[in-house]
Amino acid sequence: MNDVRLGERWRLWSQFALRGPGFPAAGVLRLAPEGLAGDADKFPAGTVLSGPDWDAFAAEFADTARETSGELQRIAAQPAFRAAVAWQNRPVLDSGIDPFIAWTPEAGRTSRHRDREGLVAHYWERFCVKNDSIGFFGPVGWGSWDPDAHGVEVDPGTGLISAANLYFSSWAVDTLAKTLDADEALREWTAPRRVPFVRIAGDTVVVPGRPPQPLSPDERRVLEACDGVRPARDLARELGDGTIADLTELARRRWIVWKLEVPADAHPERYLRTWLNRVEDPEARERGLTGLDLLERGRERIRAVGEGDTADADALSEAMSALERDFTELTDTAGTRAKGAKTAPCRALVFQDCVRATRARLGPGVLGTVAPLDLLLTSATWMTSALGRRVMDRVRPVFERLRAAGPVDLAALWFACMPILHGDAVTDAEAIQHEFQRRWREILDVPSDASRIRRRGADISGAVEAAFAAPRTGWGTARYMSPDLLFAGDTEAVARDDFEVVLGELHLAANTISFSVFVNQHPAPGELLDETGRDFPQPRLFPLLAKEHKARLSARIRQSLVREQDYYVGLVDHTVDPSRPRTVLGADVAVEDRDGDLEVVLPDGARFALVEVFAHVLTTLAMDLFRLLPEGDHAPRITIDRMVVARETWRRPATDLAFATDKDEARRFVRARQWREELELPRFVFVVSPTEPRPFYVDFDSPVYVNILAKAVRRLARQDPEARLTITEMLPTPDQTWLTDDEGRAYTAELRLVAVDQAP
Repeated sequence: MNDVRLGERWRLWSQFALRGPGFPAAGVLRLAPEGLAGDADKFPAGTVLSGPDWDAFAAEFADTARETSGELQRIAAQPAFRAAVAWQNRPVLDSGIDPFIAWTPEAGRTSRHRDREGLVAHYWERFCVKNDSIGFFGPVGWGSWDPDAHGVEVDPGTGLISAANLYFSSWAVDTLAKTLDADEALREWTAPRRVPFVRIAGDTVVVPGRPPQPLSPDERRVLEACDGVRPARDLARELGDGTIADLTELARRRWIVWKLEVPADAHPERYLRTWLNRVEDPEARERGLTGLDLLERGRERIRAVGEGDTADADALSEAMSALERDFTELTDTAGTRAKGAKTAPCRALVFQDCVRATRARLGPGVLGTVAPLDLLLTSATWMTSALGRRVMDRVRPVFERLRAAGPVDLAALWFACMPILHGDAVTDAEAIQHEFQRRWREILDVPSDASRIRRRGADISGAVEAAFAAPRTGWGTARYMSPDLLFAGDTEAVARDDFEVVLGELHLAANTISFSVFVNQHPAPGELLDETGRDFPQPRLFPLLAKEHKARLSARIRQSLVREQDYYVGLVDHTVDPSRPRTVLGADVAVEDRDGDLEVVLPDGARFALVEVFAHVLTTLAMDLFRLLPEGDHAPRITIDRMVVARETWRRPATDLAFATDKDEARRFVRARQWREELELPRFVFVVSPTEPRPFYVDFDSPVYVNILAKAVRRLARQDPEARLTITEMLPTPDQTWLTDDEGRAYTAELRLVAVDQAP
C-alpha cells in the first residue's frame, strides 16, 4: 500500500513502529490472588473491620500475602527478569533483588521485605504492561499497511527478538575525549572552531548582547581559519609563528572552542577512533587508542554475555562492573551517573536496543476504524498554526528593533528572543491549549456528570472543520503528527474485527519514528529516508541541538532522518562533524524581511522561513499539548465511532486516599477497594504522581500493587499535601492483548504511526 490516505488532507507513512514490553501481559495477573478481592468486598464502606468475619479474612489475607511473596520470588529468580534489571539498574540486583530471592517468607514479612516485594512488582509491571522502547524488555518492532491484509495480521517470527544492538552512551565517549584532551601531545591535533554566535565584523568581534571587541589582524586571520576541521598544528604551519598563542587567547575570550569534541551519533566511538588514527605522533596516538581499545573490549565482553533475553544476569553484571572499573581507572570518573542528574536518562556506560521478531500488517479495513484521527489531526494542526503565528508575531518587533541599528544576523536575533521563548511563548502555548479544549468541549457537548461520551464522526465533522480551520501548519516539521494507537481486544476479537482503537498519545509537530532509537533498529533505514523525501523533496533547515537534556534529548531520541541536502545551523551548540557540508554558524546567517515574511539567508544564498530556526523550540512547546478536555476532578471516556480518543481520568489530592496511611495491610487493602468503589474506578489503572518519575500500574485486586499506590500517596502527602494524583483507566486491559510471539504468548502493544499534512 504505497499511498495510505486518511481523509483528504493526511497521508500515513506505509510503515509504523510497534512498541511493547518484552514480557507477556498475563504476568501481572499472577499477582492478584484469586478470590481475595471478592472476599474483601464483603466489607462495604462503614463496616467495622473487626469480629470473627474480619479475623477470618485477615487470616486469608496473611496466607495470600505469603503466596504472593513466593510468586514474586519466582518472578525475581527468572533469568530474563534478572537480566532486564541488570540493564536497568545493576546495583539493585545485589541490594534488593537477590536478597529478596534468598529470603524465606515463613520467617516473617518485615517492612524491608515488603519494600523488596514492591521493588520486584514495580519492575515487573514495567516489563509486562509498559509500551516502552528500551532493551529486550521493550524491543522496537515494525509493521506496515498491506492492501492484501485482512484486518490486523501478525507474523510472530522466531523468538522474542531478531537483533540486539549495543551502544556506548554519548557521555561515556565524551568523558574519554575529555581525558585525551588533557594530553598536551594530542592537543595540537585538535581542530579549533569558532563559537556559533561569534561574528567577525571588520576589525571587531561581535557577540550578542555585548559591545564589539577589537580584533588584531593576526587574530582575525587565525579566527577566520578556525573551521573545526583543520587541527591547530596545521593552522600553525599555515599561519606562522604566534598562531598557538593567538589560539590560546581566542579560547580564553571564549570566541573559539579548542578541545577534542565528538559529534552526536549512535556510534561516537567510531569518530574518536578515526580522529586518533589521523594523529601523526605515534606515541600520543597509541596512548589514545589504548584507552579506546580498553573500553571497546569491555563493551564486547558485555555483548558476549548480554545478548537480548538470553543474557546471563550474573555474567552481565560482572562484565558491566569490569567496564566501569576500567573506565574509572582510565578517566578518573564514576562509571555510572547518579539518578536524578540534570542529564538525559542514560546512566550506564552502555545500553542495548533490540528489534522485535514480530511484525504486524494492517489491512484497508483498519483504515476505516481509525478514521476519527482525521478530525483530531485537523484540530491539532490548528494548534501548531496558532502557536507558530503567535510566536513569530512576537519575534517581529525584536527583529525591527535590531534592524534599526543595521543588518541583523541570526545569532543576535536568537539571543534577543530568549525572553520570548522561555516566557511569552510558554504562555501562548497554554492559552492556545485552553482555547482548543474550550472548542472541543463545545463540539462534544460534554455533560458535567458523564463517565462515557460517544459521538459519531459524521455528526461532528462539520463543527470540527469550522472550529479548527487552519490553512497551513505553523512550521515545516509541524506537518508531522505521530499518534500512538492501541487495539482493545484479544487475538480472536481482533481477528474478527471486534475491537476498538484507543488513542494513547498524539505527539504534535514531530515524526517520532525519526528518532535514532527507531531508525537504528529498522531493517532498512533507507526506506525511512525515502518516506522523508516524499514529504520534503527540497532541503530542510535544522537548528543544531545539545547532545542531551534531561527532558527531551539524548543519543536515542535525536532526529536521525537528516539527508545530505539538508542544512544545519549552529546557534549555541555545535554537535555534528564540522566537516559536514551544509553546516553553518548562526552568526554567518542573515535575517531579512522579504515581502513581509522574515527569512534567513545562508552564506551560499539558500533561503528558509525564519520560523524553521525556531522549529525545535516550537515542537517542544507543542508536542504534548493535545488533550481534548481540561484537567479537573474527573474527565469522561470519549469515543468517536470505534475510536476511544480520551480515556476516563480522575484527579485526586493525596489526602483523599486516606487508606494509604493504614498500617495494617489487610485493612489498607479493604479500604482501598472501598475508595475505588466510591469513585467507580476500574480494576486496572495507571497513576501519575508528581513524586514518581513515570506512570505506574495499579491493579486494585492485587494487594502488592495497592501497597505500591499507598506508598506513592504517602510520599506525595509528605512532600506536598495539596498535590494531586492523576488516575487513568487502563485501556486496553492486560487481557485485551492481540500481539503474540511464536509460542502464542500475548503482549501489550501500541502502534506509533506517522501522519503527514498534504496541504500546500
